[in-house]
Amino acid sequence: MKVQLTVNGEERSDDVEPRLLLAHYLREMLGLRAANVGCDTTSCGACTVLLNGESVKSCTVLTVQADGQDVTTAEGLARDGDLHPVQAAFRQEHGLQCGFCTPGMVMAATGLLAENPHPTETEVREGLEGNFCRCTGYHNIVRAVLAAADMMSSSPEVAK
Repeated sequence: MKVQLTVNGEERSDDVEPRLLLAHYLREMLGLRAANVGCDTTSCGACTVLLNGESVKSCTVLTVQADGQDVTTAEGLARDGDLHPVQAAFRQEHGLQCGFCTPGMVMAATGLLAENPHPTETEVREGLEGNFCRCTGYHNIVRAVLAAADMMSSSPEVAK
């Protein structure tokens, strides 16, 4: 089946099997490795990407469902060599340990901040439910999201 979608700003047209998951399309056909496959059951969130700006778990979206839509992965957030504010905040606040969950957390946080640019700590914790980290206590991740919100609100042009 032929699909046409935009991935990280680039138009794509590929033949895919109707049952191919978006996570596998991104990883295997496009070589984009940030969307990690941790569970295939929507439990961990390591495969989170933005679909038309909304965070989704790509292990439960068929590639054909993304036909005609816009997909952004962690690789697509940085612009002109500059990290996206969420990526920069995760780095600044040490919001990672082993790094396996980090791309999914970054994408979930990016989606959250698009919906709620000024979340409270509780709203960040609730917004990241479904994205698991087995290494941290989430404190630095939450701090990173709050720091990104501050960066984005003080310089709205960097959030684009």
